Amino acid sequence: MFASEKTWYAVYTKSRAEKKVLLELEYQGIEAYLPLQRKLRQWSDRRKWVETPLISGYIFVHITRREYEAVLKTQGVVTYVKFEGQAAKIPEEQIDWIKRMLRQKEIPVELHHKLFKVGDIIEIQAGPMIGIKGTLISIKNKKRVAIQLEQLNLSLIVDIPVNEISKIEA
Repeated sequence: MFASEKTWYAVYTKSRAEKKVLLELEYQGIEAYLPLQRKLRQWSDRRKWVETPLISGYIFVHITRREYEAVLKTQGVVTYVKFEGQAAKIPEEQIDWIKRMLRQKEIPVELHHKLFKVGDIIEIQAGPMIGIKGTLISIKNKKRVAIQLEQLNLSLIVDIPVNEISKIEA
């Protein structure tokens, strides 16, 4: 990469520090992008629309080689996202795709890093049935799945959110 050529990178931030890191990078004159989406949050006494990071713990920077170290020294930045020991370059088309996706407001965007298929052996990671293992029997939609639990010689089918399960490798 030439000293003046800009490239997109992803950096890890400290927990819940994405917006502060964005402001700090912008203050330094470093081009940064934090994909945000509006979500309705529910508290015990009220509901409120808030802007939350699309990808928790990440921010994108469009930098030259000269700015590489300055990003690392920014308060709240942990490290670059790496692939095979090198900071992973993000193609400009992918950043443009994220921006286009977030401009449409009709369909909410939700990310899951988990890929499941029917027949997977899973373990419940949250809620009252934490630690119970079962077999994935159907994927209802992108947020919910049905699991067959076979503890105590009973067959019980439960409907559970995707973010509350993890796959058990054979």
